[in-house]
Amino acid sequence: MRWLITNRNQIPPAGSAGKPSFGGDLDDLSYWTLDPAANPNTDITDRSQWTLQNLNSFRDALVAVANTFPDPLTTPPQNQKHITLFIHGYDDDFNATIQRYDTIARTLFDGPNSLGELVCFDWPSKGSLLGYLPDRLSARKTGDDLTTVLSELYDWMAAKQAATIQNVNNACKAKTSIIAHSMGNYALEYAMNALWTRKNQPLLVSLMLEVLMVAADVDNDLFRAGENVTHGDGEGLANLSYRITALYTGRDDVLGASAGLKHFGKRRLGRAGLDDTCPVPDNVWDIDCTNLFMRQVNGIEIHGEYFDPSETQIYGLFRELLKGSDRSILIKDGFVPAAMPREQQSA
Repeated sequence: MRWLITNRNQIPPAGSAGKPSFGGDLDDLSYWTLDPAANPNTDITDRSQWTLQNLNSFRDALVAVANTFPDPLTTPPQNQKHITLFIHGYDDDFNATIQRYDTIARTLFDGPNSLGELVCFDWPSKGSLLGYLPDRLSARKTGDDLTTVLSELYDWMAAKQAATIQNVNNACKAKTSIIAHSMGNYALEYAMNALWTRKNQPLLVSLMLEVLMVAADVDNDLFRAGENVTHGDGEGLANLSYRITALYTGRDDVLGASAGLKHFGKRRLGRAGLDDTCPVPDNVWDIDCTNLFMRQVNGIEIHGEYFDPSETQIYGLFRELLKGSDRSILIKDGFVPAAMPREQQSA
């Protein structure tokens, strides 16, 4: 199944032979589903192939699928299924976004080794290098809509937890995780902070089990508050997640250019990794992926290379991270290069 939440505007068909599409401007949130199994030749970029849902029908359909997941009381944690949210980055129009989402879904969430279900959260990136700064504004505004989505999830999970206290058989069968790419991490940072504040800064609550920050276009001192409860930029993200993994490479020229357009003097998390001069929460770590890439591409292309289906080592790492493999095991089994910052920590 394919799932889409978007705040793009909808464009009607142009003429009798035209097809409806999604545009590049912000609009109200809308919810869509598509079943590729019903038609293997479906063009996932064709909006007419998607079914518009209201929030309740979308949520009910997703819950119905999650209820078919293995019982968490009898299933080892590494074999339990996920509902994972994918948040794309800058320079992605709708076609590029939905194709990347479909690639990730086919690689990790389809077939006998499926990790569960992948939901695409799509926002109107301008799809152009010249749209970089407008994208920053769109990502910030998108953070409000993402907060709404995460708030719905938080309330639903809180209700499930209350029901589970009464009867363990009411336990949620799905883990919840996020894969955020590039500037999508900026929207995620804002949304998790807003949600954490809105819910009165709950501690010891894991809304997200695993958060993968891929080529994150945010300051690399995002988690500088460490274990302290203050008003840091990454505080909500750290406190509402069980584990956060930042994947980076110094070869990323897109993020090299980004550093000069934003917070002057501060490097990008997705290019430099975590700032080791700052305290970091114990549930946050980083992985230098430079030597994990199978293909040799230039410094612009490497920004999105993480999601190329030929990058089997990267996808293998994604899978192990989402399954919850311990850091020490990831290093021991060769998924992560041995010389890593904070490599002796475990989570």
